[in-house]
Amino acid sequence: MKKIKAIVVDDAAFMRHAITNILETDPLIQVIGTAENGIEGLEKIKQLHPDVITLDIDMPVMDGLTSIRHIMIESPVPVVVLSSLFSDGAITFEALRLGVVDFVPKPSGAISVNIDQAKHLIIDRTKMATSVNIGNIRRVRLPQWNVRDQLDDRYHFRELDYIITIGTNLSGPNTIIRFLTKLSPAIPAAIVVMKEISPKIIAAFVERFDEKVPWKIKMAEEGQVLEQGICYICSNEKTMELRRNLQGAICLKVVSPTADPLNVLFSSAAHIFQQNTIGLLLTGTGRDGADGFVNIKAESGVTVVQDAKCCVYPNLTENAVERGVVDMIVKENDLPSVIEKLMDS
Repeated sequence: MKKIKAIVVDDAAFMRHAITNILETDPLIQVIGTAENGIEGLEKIKQLHPDVITLDIDMPVMDGLTSIRHIMIESPVPVVVLSSLFSDGAITFEALRLGVVDFVPKPSGAISVNIDQAKHLIIDRTKMATSVNIGNIRRVRLPQWNVRDQLDDRYHFRELDYIITIGTNLSGPNTIIRFLTKLSPAIPAAIVVMKEISPKIIAAFVERFDEKVPWKIKMAEEGQVLEQGICYICSNEKTMELRRNLQGAICLKVVSPTADPLNVLFSSAAHIFQQNTIGLLLTGTGRDGADGFVNIKAESGVTVVQDAKCCVYPNLTENAVERGVVDMIVKENDLPSVIEKLMDS
Protein backbone atom coordinates (compact mmCIF):
# COMPACT_ATOMS: atom_id res chain seq x y z
CA MET A 1 0.00 0.00 0.00
CA LYS A 2 1.03 3.59 -0.63
CA LYS A 3 2.66 5.12 2.43
CA ILE A 4 1.19 8.13 4.22
CA LYS A 5 3.55 11.09 3.93
CA ALA A 6 3.79 13.14 7.14
CA ILE A 7 5.60 16.27 8.29
CA VAL A 8 6.33 16.87 11.99
CA VAL A 9 6.37 20.50 13.15
CA ASP A 10 7.70 21.14 16.67
CA ASP A 11 10.31 23.54 18.05
CA ALA A 12 11.85 20.93 20.36
CA ALA A 13 14.39 18.64 18.69
CA PHE A 14 13.58 15.88 21.17
CA MET A 15 9.89 15.98 20.25
CA ARG A 16 10.57 16.03 16.51
CA HIS A 17 12.72 12.95 16.95
CA ALA A 18 10.25 11.23 19.31
CA ILE A 19 7.18 11.86 17.15
CA THR A 20 9.02 10.80 14.01
CA ASN A 21 10.06 7.54 15.67
CA ILE A 22 6.51 6.91 16.89
CA LEU A 23 4.94 7.52 13.48
CA GLU A 24 7.46 5.40 11.64
CA THR A 25 6.82 2.37 13.84
CA ASP A 26 3.76 2.04 11.63
CA PRO A 27 4.80 0.61 8.26
CA LEU A 28 2.22 2.75 6.46
CA ILE A 29 3.62 6.09 7.65
CA GLN A 30 6.71 7.85 6.34
CA VAL A 31 7.93 11.14 7.85
CA ILE A 32 9.18 13.08 4.84
CA GLY A 33 10.25 16.19 6.73
CA THR A 34 10.37 18.09 10.01
CA ALA A 35 10.22 21.79 10.89
CA GLU A 36 11.06 23.91 13.93
CA ASN A 37 8.31 26.53 13.58
CA GLY A 38 5.25 27.49 11.58
CA ILE A 39 7.04 29.40 8.83
CA GLU A 40 9.43 26.54 8.19
CA GLY A 41 6.52 24.11 8.37
CA LEU A 42 4.53 26.05 5.77
CA GLU A 43 7.54 26.07 3.45
CA LYS A 44 7.98 22.30 3.88
CA ILE A 45 4.29 21.71 3.13
CA LYS A 46 4.53 23.65 -0.13
CA GLN A 47 7.74 21.85 -1.12
CA LEU A 48 6.93 18.29 -0.08
CA HIS A 49 3.10 18.06 -0.37
CA PRO A 50 2.47 15.82 2.66
CA ASP A 51 -0.76 13.90 3.32
CA VAL A 52 -0.88 15.11 6.94
CA ILE A 53 1.10 17.15 9.45
CA THR A 54 1.46 17.02 13.21
CA LEU A 55 1.75 20.48 14.70
CA ASP A 56 2.85 21.93 18.02
CA ILE A 57 1.22 25.15 19.27
CA ASP A 58 3.85 26.87 21.43
CA MET A 59 6.62 27.70 18.93
CA PRO A 60 8.79 30.74 18.17
CA VAL A 61 8.74 32.74 14.90
CA MET A 62 5.24 31.51 14.00
CA ASP A 63 3.08 29.72 16.56
CA GLY A 64 0.73 26.85 15.85
CA LEU A 65 -2.55 28.79 15.69
CA THR A 66 -1.12 31.31 13.23
CA SER A 67 0.28 28.39 11.24
CA ILE A 68 -3.15 26.74 11.01
CA ARG A 69 -4.68 29.92 9.59
CA HIS A 70 -1.99 30.13 6.90
CA ILE A 71 -2.08 26.41 6.11
CA MET A 72 -5.85 26.30 5.61
CA ILE A 73 -5.69 29.26 3.21
CA GLU A 74 -2.40 28.69 1.36
CA SER A 75 -1.81 24.94 1.39
CA PRO A 76 -4.77 23.01 2.86
CA VAL A 77 -3.68 19.76 4.47
CA PRO A 78 -5.09 17.76 7.41
CA VAL A 79 -3.58 18.96 10.72
CA VAL A 80 -3.29 16.96 13.93
CA VAL A 81 -2.28 19.22 16.82
CA LEU A 82 0.03 17.61 19.35
CA SER A 83 0.47 20.03 22.25
CA SER A 84 0.85 20.30 26.00
CA LEU A 85 -1.39 23.40 26.05
CA PHE A 86 -4.62 21.39 26.23
CA SER A 87 -5.59 23.04 29.54
CA ASP A 88 -5.75 26.45 27.86
CA GLY A 89 -9.37 26.81 26.77
CA ALA A 90 -8.67 29.66 24.36
CA ILE A 91 -6.09 27.57 22.49
CA THR A 92 -8.02 24.30 22.31
CA PHE A 93 -11.22 26.04 21.23
CA GLU A 94 -9.44 28.16 18.61
CA ALA A 95 -7.57 25.22 17.10
CA LEU A 96 -10.74 23.17 16.78
CA ARG A 97 -12.67 26.20 15.48
CA LEU A 98 -10.06 26.66 12.75
CA GLY A 99 -10.61 23.10 11.56
CA VAL A 100 -7.82 20.85 12.84
CA VAL A 101 -8.66 17.17 12.63
CA ASP A 102 -7.88 16.59 16.30
CA PHE A 103 -6.11 18.10 19.30
CA VAL A 104 -4.03 15.42 21.02
CA PRO A 105 -2.50 16.26 24.42
CA LYS A 106 1.19 15.66 24.93
CA PRO A 107 1.49 13.65 28.12
CA SER A 108 3.36 15.10 31.12
CA GLY A 109 4.51 18.38 29.63
CA ALA A 110 5.89 19.83 26.46
CA ILE A 111 8.99 17.62 26.50
CA SER A 112 7.94 14.27 27.86
CA VAL A 113 9.89 11.13 28.56
CA ASN A 114 6.67 9.11 28.47
CA ILE A 115 5.45 10.30 25.07
CA ASP A 116 5.40 6.64 24.08
CA GLN A 117 2.24 6.23 26.16
CA ALA A 118 0.42 8.28 23.54
CA LYS A 119 1.86 6.23 20.67
CA HIS A 120 -1.37 4.50 19.65
CA LEU A 121 -3.43 7.69 19.65
CA ILE A 122 -0.85 9.68 17.67
CA ILE A 123 -0.58 6.98 14.99
CA ASP A 124 -4.34 6.44 14.86
CA ARG A 125 -5.17 10.14 14.45
CA THR A 126 -2.43 10.68 11.89
CA LYS A 127 -3.69 7.83 9.73
CA MET A 128 -7.35 8.74 10.04
CA ALA A 129 -6.62 12.37 9.16
CA THR A 130 -5.61 11.34 5.66
CA SER A 131 -9.15 10.15 4.87
CA VAL A 132 -10.61 13.58 5.61
CA ASN A 133 -12.54 15.50 2.96
CA ILE A 134 -10.23 18.51 3.04
CA GLY A 135 -12.64 20.58 0.95
CA ASN A 136 -15.21 20.50 3.78
CA ILE A 137 -12.80 21.78 6.42
CA ARG A 138 -13.39 25.45 7.13
CA ARG A 139 -13.07 27.69 10.11
CA VAL A 140 -16.14 28.83 12.03
CA ARG A 141 -16.84 32.53 11.80
CA LEU A 142 -17.95 33.59 15.25
CA PRO A 143 -20.70 36.20 15.62
CA GLN A 144 -20.12 39.25 17.78
CA TRP A 145 -21.41 38.11 21.13
CA ASN A 146 -21.40 40.04 24.39
CA VAL A 147 -22.65 37.86 27.23
CA ARG A 148 -23.42 40.79 29.52
CA ASP A 149 -25.49 42.66 26.94
CA GLN A 150 -27.55 39.68 25.81
CA LEU A 151 -28.40 37.68 28.89
CA ASP A 152 -32.12 37.93 28.14
CA ASP A 153 -31.55 36.18 24.82
CA ARG A 154 -29.63 33.44 26.55
CA TYR A 155 -31.85 32.49 29.49
CA HIS A 156 -35.53 32.12 28.64
CA PHE A 157 -36.47 29.58 31.33
CA ARG A 158 -39.00 27.94 29.06
CA GLU A 159 -40.39 24.48 29.62
CA LEU A 160 -38.13 21.65 28.54
CA ASP A 161 -40.32 20.00 25.92
CA TYR A 162 -37.72 18.57 23.52
CA ILE A 163 -34.34 16.91 23.67
CA ILE A 164 -31.77 17.24 20.89
CA THR A 165 -29.18 14.48 21.06
CA ILE A 166 -26.16 14.92 18.81
CA GLY A 167 -23.50 12.40 17.93
CA THR A 168 -20.21 13.00 16.15
CA ASN A 169 -16.57 12.01 16.41
CA LEU A 170 -13.67 13.05 14.20
CA SER A 171 -13.77 16.78 13.27
CA GLY A 172 -17.01 17.08 15.20
CA PRO A 173 -16.08 20.04 17.44
CA ASN A 174 -15.75 22.37 14.46
CA THR A 175 -19.23 21.41 13.20
CA ILE A 176 -20.79 21.73 16.67
CA ILE A 177 -19.35 25.22 17.12
CA ARG A 178 -20.80 26.34 13.79
CA PHE A 179 -24.20 24.77 14.57
CA LEU A 180 -24.57 26.49 17.94
CA THR A 181 -23.58 29.91 16.62
CA LYS A 182 -26.76 29.80 14.52
CA LEU A 183 -29.27 27.83 16.60
CA SER A 184 -31.59 29.95 18.75
CA PRO A 185 -31.27 29.29 22.51
CA ALA A 186 -34.95 30.23 22.87
CA ILE A 187 -36.18 26.87 21.56
CA PRO A 188 -37.90 24.71 24.21
CA ALA A 189 -35.08 22.18 24.30
CA ALA A 190 -31.87 21.06 25.90
CA ILE A 191 -29.01 19.59 23.87
CA VAL A 192 -26.74 16.70 24.75
CA VAL A 193 -23.68 16.35 22.52
CA MET A 194 -21.50 13.27 22.54
CA LYS A 195 -18.32 13.64 20.54
CA GLU A 196 -14.79 12.41 20.30
CA ILE A 197 -12.71 14.77 22.40
CA SER A 198 -10.05 14.04 24.98
CA PRO A 199 -11.32 14.20 28.58
CA LYS A 200 -8.16 16.24 29.27
CA ILE A 201 -9.31 18.90 26.83
CA ILE A 202 -13.06 19.01 27.31
CA ALA A 203 -13.25 21.26 30.41
CA ALA A 204 -11.09 23.96 28.84
CA PHE A 205 -12.90 23.62 25.52
CA VAL A 206 -16.33 23.99 27.13
CA GLU A 207 -15.28 27.00 29.19
CA ARG A 208 -14.18 28.89 26.09
CA PHE A 209 -17.09 27.64 23.99
CA ASP A 210 -19.52 29.05 26.56
CA GLU A 211 -18.11 32.54 26.00
CA LYS A 212 -18.58 32.42 22.24
CA VAL A 213 -22.20 31.37 21.62
CA PRO A 214 -25.59 32.42 23.01
CA TRP A 215 -26.24 28.92 24.32
CA LYS A 216 -25.13 28.07 27.82
CA ILE A 217 -22.47 25.35 27.39
CA LYS A 218 -21.72 22.90 30.19
CA MET A 219 -19.58 19.80 30.51
CA ALA A 220 -21.87 16.82 30.99
CA GLU A 221 -21.53 15.35 34.48
CA GLU A 222 -23.12 12.64 36.58
CA GLY A 223 -26.49 13.63 38.05
CA GLN A 224 -26.94 16.94 36.18
CA VAL A 225 -30.60 17.83 35.74
CA LEU A 226 -31.33 18.91 32.18
CA GLU A 227 -32.49 22.49 31.66
CA GLN A 228 -33.84 24.34 28.64
CA GLY A 229 -31.31 26.49 26.78
CA ILE A 230 -28.30 24.49 27.94
CA CYS A 231 -26.02 22.33 25.80
CA TYR A 232 -24.26 19.54 27.68
CA ILE A 233 -21.08 18.18 26.07
CA CYS A 234 -19.51 14.83 26.87
CA SER A 235 -16.66 12.77 25.47
CA ASN A 236 -17.53 9.47 23.86
CA GLU A 237 -14.91 7.92 26.12
CA LYS A 238 -17.74 7.87 28.67
CA THR A 239 -21.11 6.21 28.20
CA MET A 240 -23.96 8.46 29.36
CA GLU A 241 -27.70 8.12 29.25
CA LEU A 242 -30.78 10.07 30.28
CA ARG A 243 -32.71 8.92 33.33
CA ARG A 244 -35.22 10.27 35.83
CA ASN A 245 -33.86 10.81 39.34
CA LEU A 246 -35.75 10.08 42.56
CA GLN A 247 -37.53 13.41 42.28
CA GLY A 248 -38.65 12.64 38.73
CA ALA A 249 -36.33 15.18 37.07
CA ILE A 250 -34.53 14.17 33.87
CA CYS A 251 -30.80 13.94 34.45
CA LEU A 252 -27.55 12.60 33.02
CA LYS A 253 -26.22 9.28 34.25
CA VAL A 254 -22.81 7.70 33.63
CA VAL A 255 -23.28 3.98 32.96
CA SER A 256 -21.10 0.98 32.19
CA PRO A 257 -18.72 1.55 29.26
CA THR A 258 -19.78 0.29 25.85
CA ALA A 259 -18.32 0.32 22.37
CA ASP A 260 -21.43 2.14 21.09
CA PRO A 261 -22.13 5.05 23.47
CA LEU A 262 -24.23 6.99 20.93
CA ASN A 263 -26.74 4.14 20.75
CA VAL A 264 -27.12 4.31 24.53
CA LEU A 265 -27.61 8.08 24.55
CA PHE A 266 -30.11 8.11 21.67
CA SER A 267 -32.11 5.17 23.01
CA SER A 268 -32.39 6.55 26.54
CA ALA A 269 -33.49 9.95 25.21
CA ALA A 270 -36.21 8.31 23.12
CA HIS A 271 -37.42 6.33 26.11
CA ILE A 272 -38.05 9.54 28.09
CA PHE A 273 -38.91 12.18 25.49
CA GLN A 274 -40.59 9.83 22.98
CA GLN A 275 -41.98 11.81 20.00
CA ASN A 276 -40.19 14.94 21.24
CA THR A 277 -36.76 13.38 20.65
CA ILE A 278 -34.52 14.70 17.88
CA GLY A 279 -31.46 12.63 17.04
CA LEU A 280 -28.73 14.21 14.94
CA LEU A 281 -25.63 12.57 13.49
CA LEU A 282 -22.84 14.77 12.17
CA THR A 283 -19.44 14.16 10.59
CA GLY A 284 -17.55 11.10 11.77
CA THR A 285 -16.62 7.48 11.27
CA GLY A 286 -18.12 4.17 12.35
CA ARG A 287 -21.57 2.65 12.80
CA ASP A 288 -22.48 3.94 16.25
CA GLY A 289 -25.81 5.74 16.49
CA ALA A 290 -27.79 3.79 13.91
CA ASP A 291 -29.31 1.40 16.47
CA GLY A 292 -30.20 4.38 18.64
CA PHE A 293 -31.94 5.95 15.66
CA VAL A 294 -34.08 2.80 15.39
CA ASN A 295 -35.34 3.43 18.92
CA ILE A 296 -35.96 7.14 18.28
CA LYS A 297 -38.09 6.27 15.25
CA ALA A 298 -39.93 3.60 17.23
CA GLU A 299 -41.04 6.33 19.65
CA SER A 300 -42.06 8.62 16.75
CA GLY A 301 -39.12 10.96 17.24
CA VAL A 302 -37.17 12.46 14.34
CA THR A 303 -33.77 11.33 13.06
CA VAL A 304 -31.57 13.75 11.12
CA VAL A 305 -28.11 13.44 9.55
CA GLN A 306 -25.73 15.98 8.09
CA ASP A 307 -25.53 15.60 4.32
CA ALA A 308 -22.49 13.44 3.58
CA LYS A 309 -21.42 15.94 0.90
CA CYS A 310 -20.88 18.48 3.70
CA CYS A 311 -19.10 16.12 6.10
CA VAL A 312 -15.39 16.14 6.77
CA TYR A 313 -15.83 12.41 7.41
CA PRO A 314 -19.07 11.06 5.84
CA ASN A 315 -18.87 7.49 7.12
CA LEU A 316 -20.96 7.93 10.29
CA THR A 317 -23.93 9.47 8.50
CA GLU A 318 -23.71 7.21 5.45
CA ASN A 319 -23.96 4.10 7.62
CA ALA A 320 -27.16 5.38 9.24
CA VAL A 321 -28.65 6.23 5.83
CA GLU A 322 -27.80 2.76 4.52
CA ARG A 323 -29.62 1.24 7.51
CA GLY A 324 -32.78 3.09 6.49
CA VAL A 325 -33.18 4.79 9.88
CA VAL A 326 -32.87 8.43 8.79
CA ASP A 327 -35.86 10.75 8.37
CA MET A 328 -34.02 13.79 7.04
CA ILE A 329 -30.71 14.46 5.27
CA VAL A 330 -29.78 18.13 5.70
CA LYS A 331 -26.96 20.35 4.48
CA GLU A 332 -24.80 21.68 7.29
CA ASN A 333 -25.80 25.34 6.85
CA ASP A 334 -29.49 24.41 6.99
CA LEU A 335 -29.35 22.30 10.15
CA PRO A 336 -30.21 25.09 12.67
CA SER A 337 -33.31 26.25 10.80
CA VAL A 338 -34.51 22.70 10.17
CA ILE A 339 -34.15 21.77 13.85
CA GLU A 340 -36.04 24.91 14.90
CA LYS A 341 -38.88 24.17 12.47
CA LEU A 342 -39.25 20.65 13.88
CA MET A 343 -40.27 22.21 17.19
CA ASP A 344 -42.71 24.61 15.56
CA SER A 345 -44.69 21.88 13.83
